[in-house]
Amino acid sequence: MAAIGLALLASCGGGGGGAPATAPQTPPVAPSVPGAYADATLYASDPLGTLATPNENAAVIHSTIELAGKPFSYTATTGHLTARDLGTGQPVASFFYVAYTAGTPDAKRPLTFFYNGGPGSASLWLHLGSFGPRRLVTGIPGTTVPPLQLVDNQETLLDHSDLVFVDAIGTGYSAAVAPNANQDFWGVDRDAAAFRDFVRRYVEVNQRQASPKFLFGESYGAPRTAVLANLLETAGVQIDGLVLQSSILDYNSNCGVFSPNTISCEGYVPTYAATGAYFLRSTPLPGDLTSYVQQARDFSAGPYRSAMSGWLNGRLAPGASVTTQLFNYTGIATLTWQQNFDLGPDSFQSTVLPGQLVGRYDARVAAPTGSTLAAGGDPSLTVIDNSFVRAIASYVAGELHYTALSAYVADNDIVSRWNFQHDGKALPDTVPDLSAALTLNPAMQVLAMNGYYDLATPFHQTELDLARLGSDPAIRLRYYTSGHMSYLDDAARRAQLADLISFYNSVLAAR
Repeated sequence: MAAIGLALLASCGGGGGGAPATAPQTPPVAPSVPGAYADATLYASDPLGTLATPNENAAVIHSTIELAGKPFSYTATTGHLTARDLGTGQPVASFFYVAYTAGTPDAKRPLTFFYNGGPGSASLWLHLGSFGPRRLVTGIPGTTVPPLQLVDNQETLLDHSDLVFVDAIGTGYSAAVAPNANQDFWGVDRDAAAFRDFVRRYVEVNQRQASPKFLFGESYGAPRTAVLANLLETAGVQIDGLVLQSSILDYNSNCGVFSPNTISCEGYVPTYAATGAYFLRSTPLPGDLTSYVQQARDFSAGPYRSAMSGWLNGRLAPGASVTTQLFNYTGIATLTWQQNFDLGPDSFQSTVLPGQLVGRYDARVAAPTGSTLAAGGDPSLTVIDNSFVRAIASYVAGELHYTALSAYVADNDIVSRWNFQHDGKALPDTVPDLSAALTLNPAMQVLAMNGYYDLATPFHQTELDLARLGSDPAIRLRYYTSGHMSYLDDAARRAQLADLISFYNSVLAAR
C-alpha cells in the first residue's frame, strides 16, 4: 500500500477531517422537560473503548416546525439501540441515533437511514445540513462564517419519510459492547455488518418491518451503503431505495487516493473544467454548464484517456492538442500539464488559482495561500467545520434534550487504523456488492447525487464506476452546482429535495 495516500482517504467523509470533539458535558441533571433523558453512561471513542452494560434509553420530544407556512409536528427520539450479531444474537455495539417520525405512528411509512463516512465521521453533516427538520445556516459558497443559526428546514424530507440519523462506532456517542472494542469495527466488512445489525434492531424495536426502507450514505457512506444493502438483503431485510451522496464506490479507480502518476485522473477532468469555468479561467467561457461538462466528459474518454495510457505506461509526453485543451478548460499553463500530466486534485487545488487554494470539498470556495482558511488544506471545510461541531452539541442537549457525560465525537482520526481490505483487495471496490444487492432485489432503485465542484469524490468518477453495471433504468444520476456536501448550497438543496421526492415516489409506485 506504499502508493496509497492514506491522508487523502480521510477526505471521504462528508465533513470531518480533524473536527474536534465537543467539550465534555457537565454531569447530566434530572430531566426538566417531559421526555428528556440524562445519560450517565461514559462513551469512549478510543480504539480500545468498550461498554460493559449498554442501554436503550432515549429522549422522546414532541416538536413542531413551520413548513411551507404551516405547523408540522413530529417526534424526535434521541438515544441508543444495541446492535446484536446476526449469527450469535450477542450484543456487539451501542449505536447513537436520532430518529424523526411524523404524525401518528405508521408502520408502513417510508423509513430512511442516514450516515456520513470518513471513515471516522459522525453524521452531524447530514443531520444538520441536509434534510432533517432543523438546518444550520452556512452561507456556502461564501467564505464568511455566519452566526450560529439553526432554522426550520424548508427542504426537510420528513413529510415524505421518517428519518434516522446514526453515528458510526467510535463517533458521536456510539461505542462497541464488551468483549468487543471500537477498533474491532474499524474496517469495511465489520463496520457494514454492525450497521446491518443496527438497522435490524431499529426495525424490530419500532415494528417497521412493513415500511419501505431507504439507505442514504455520503462519501465513504456510499461504499458502506453498497455493502450494507447486500448484507441486509441477504439477512432478509428488504431495502427499496439507495441514495449515494458523493460516492466513492471503488477506491481503486479514484486517482486522489493514490500517489501521482499511479492511475489516471480521467474521472477528475470534468470537475477541473467546471472549476476553471467557475473562476473564469476557461477559454472560451461556457454559456451552458451542462453542455460544457459533457464536452469535458467526451474529451476525458477520448484524447485524454488515449494520452494518459501512453503517459502511465511509458511516460510518453502528451500531444500539444491535449495539453492545449486542458489549458483551455482550466487556465493552467500547458507547460504544467506537460510536466505533470496526471495532475491530482491536491495539486489542482493549489494550481488553478495563482496565490490561492481552492476547496477540496467545494472547489468554489477559495482562500489566499497562507491564510487562516487555507491553513487546514481545505477552505471549504474550514469555513463550516467549527459551526457544525458547536451546533450539534447545543442542538442535541438544548432541543433534543439528550444530555451525556461524554463529549460528542464529531470526527475520529481513525483512517490509519481502518482496515480497507474487502473481497481480497487492499482497497474496497463495492460495485460488485451493489450489483449483488440489485440482483437479490431487482425492485431496488438507486439515486446517485453529485456536485460539479467536488474534488474529493468527483461526479464523473461516480459515472465511470456505475457504468460497470451497464445500462440499468433502476439507477439514476443527478448533478448540482455545488460541492461534496451539495446540500449546503441553498439552491442545490432545493433541487436535491425535488429529485429525492421524485425518486421516492417512483420507488413507492413500483413497490
